[in-house]
Amino acid sequence: MQHLVLKPTVAVIDKKLDAKVREKLITARVGLLLQESFFGNLATRLKLINADDWLETAATDGRNFYYNTSFINQLTPKEVEFLFGHEVLHAIYSHILRREERDPDIWNIACDYCVNADLVTHKIGTMIPTALYSKKYDDMCAEQVYEHLVKNAKKINIPKLLEGMLDKHLKIDKANGKDGEDGEGGPALSAEELQQIGDELKIAVIQAVQTTSEENIPGNVKRLIKQITEPQLNWRELLSQRIQSLVKDDYTWLRTSRRGWHMDAVMPGMKTKETIDVCISLDSSGSISREMLQDFLGEVRGMMQEFDDFRISIDTKVYNFQVFTSDNIDEFDDYEIMGHGGNTFEENWRFMRKMDIVPKLFIMFTDGYPCPHWCKPGDEEYCDTIFMLHSTTTIVAPFGTTVYYEN
Repeated sequence: MQHLVLKPTVAVIDKKLDAKVREKLITARVGLLLQESFFGNLATRLKLINADDWLETAATDGRNFYYNTSFINQLTPKEVEFLFGHEVLHAIYSHILRREERDPDIWNIACDYCVNADLVTHKIGTMIPTALYSKKYDDMCAEQVYEHLVKNAKKINIPKLLEGMLDKHLKIDKANGKDGEDGEGGPALSAEELQQIGDELKIAVIQAVQTTSEENIPGNVKRLIKQITEPQLNWRELLSQRIQSLVKDDYTWLRTSRRGWHMDAVMPGMKTKETIDVCISLDSSGSISREMLQDFLGEVRGMMQEFDDFRISIDTKVYNFQVFTSDNIDEFDDYEIMGHGGNTFEENWRFMRKMDIVPKLFIMFTDGYPCPHWCKPGDEEYCDTIFMLHSTTTIVAPFGTTVYYEN
């Protein structure tokens, strides 16, 4: 039978109750170590700190686990395991730093939906009855859930959802450079210190991964590890290298290169094993500005000018599909961006199948927003894929290679 978890009022520390609660917390961490080593290792590194004087539930800054004795006392051992998993994921996902200018209440709700979905999927402890959970948010990141909540804000009872929060989400006080919550006490960490904690957590996450099987690691954690461990190339260099891999480096005088025309020079052309076959989609949804679209078109033209023999198929969210080769490159300047909003990324793969297009490489130029894009991201097995993300987003694509546009 489910029971209602009531959030206790702040009180002075009861040492006898605190000793009982600390034993429960330590037992829960041992249980995680034995059954879910990834979460257990990360939970064990958190220092247990009684916070009865300022906290009603629980909280973390990535180094410490703050708790209220009355709140923890109400939970079963398995629910405490769930709570540890909840705090661990908040920390490694850097939810404090990622909020930026978003509404704090809606952001906190989005973060809870994300971590609770991961914990339910991987059967970490027993979900606390009041916890925020919806299966529709499985495998989403906090930014995606936030966009969905904002879009449906009129239908959602935000105050009611806030009552389901399991913990207190700390904030960054921009005026003082310190971390706290509206002067109500708690830790005081600057954004720089939080970044340092984040770097420490990256090392801890990699170490924890080595102790567990891949299927027991949440998908968002896997993407985070990929970001940490894979060297970051300049995005133009990465695109160039990936496209160059389709080319056989050999030259021929039987076909001259266009690159020397403006100098009245004759240069040998590149003899390719086959035509470079790249399919490109330009995201033209409402969050994409005209400046972003111009950046996208400029980069596509750069690809065309780099190679002598190519076949580049272009569409803007499955509108205005055109194929460009070395024979009609001059027509690219007249290419018209069409379509705005609506479709998910999956539509690109459906369109390629319909048109019987199986490219050597598919490049998605996008900013990663809004949320519905990643709900149905496409087909990982169809072809080699690069997601080129514009703007300051930290979103990581669910598959393929993610690169970030920099001017």
